Amino acid sequence: MEQKYLIEVEEEEVKEESVPITVLKWFVKNLKFIAVPTSTYEELRLKEQEYEKTKSQRKFIRKLKSLLTLVGLVIVLGLITIAVFPHWIAPYTFQEATGLYINPFAAPSVNHIMGTTSLGRDVYTRLLFGARSSLTVSLPAISMSVIGGVFFGVIAAYYGGWVDSVIMRIADVFLAFPGLILALVFVGVFGREIEIIMMIYGFLGIPFYARLIRGNVLQAKELPYVQAAKVAGSGNLRIMFRHILPNVIQPVIISVTFAIGGFILGLAGLAFLGFSDPTFIEWGMDINTARDMLYSAPWASIYPGVMIVITVLGFMLIGDGLRDALDPRLKNL
Repeated sequence: MEQKYLIEVEEEEVKEESVPITVLKWFVKNLKFIAVPTSTYEELRLKEQEYEKTKSQRKFIRKLKSLLTLVGLVIVLGLITIAVFPHWIAPYTFQEATGLYINPFAAPSVNHIMGTTSLGRDVYTRLLFGARSSLTVSLPAISMSVIGGVFFGVIAAYYGGWVDSVIMRIADVFLAFPGLILALVFVGVFGREIEIIMMIYGFLGIPFYARLIRGNVLQAKELPYVQAAKVAGSGNLRIMFRHILPNVIQPVIISVTFAIGGFILGLAGLAFLGFSDPTFIEWGMDINTARDMLYSAPWASIYPGVMIVITVLGFMLIGDGLRDALDPRLKNL
């Protein structure tokens, strides 16, 4: 019992003696902070960084919660739901929506709540299946454009010289022509299958993203962290795609949402001109077949047009919200 008491007394003495030692160690460790007015306290600096990071994340989420962004998100989620589950919502099957019937341009009724097209097909069913066609082409095409454009743009800006000149001059050639005109030419040469149309739009989007990412990489490659990575022995591929790309990808993310709406609009324009896959249901094709019946049967062309407007508007609103949240030039607004 006495031995236990002596041990506790010794521990209390050690604790009492450790207090001034701890204060002395803290004083020595933070001597620079005490003596030099412009120096910073390390623990305080780390807490400030953590606070700023949390504040930035909250500000990002707060900007995404704007009314227009939420409206765009609801529109896009609704469009995706329609595209994934059209068989559960549509009153007719895909085969019935592409068949031939004897009641062209029938007015809205119980059997056809939005009327019929020039071939007697149900307008409402074709609207639902048209959402799947739009996303089927637009999302893979934009993915191909972003991957190819980022790859060539980063390489051109990082290496510079003749590599940059060759890639950018090729991009300038394609950007000099309207995208719809080039799409018409390539579709006329290679065919109107949906896979070919998807690849054509994906290929035509590469020059835009290559030029978009190039300017940011030209600025980023001269920053100190890139020079430090070179001194540390990092290879060119690691520097380009591990250090530079994550810091310059924000404009591409913002542009993608705008581009999806543009791709859907371009696809509708292509279908309106009759250069689309006839085995697929396209909103632009329905507008084309009903363009002469705008006054006698407006439902056949107005409803597909409204769907195009709503879809493009949804992606544009999301893109506008992402721009407000991610663009550093707007962080103080």
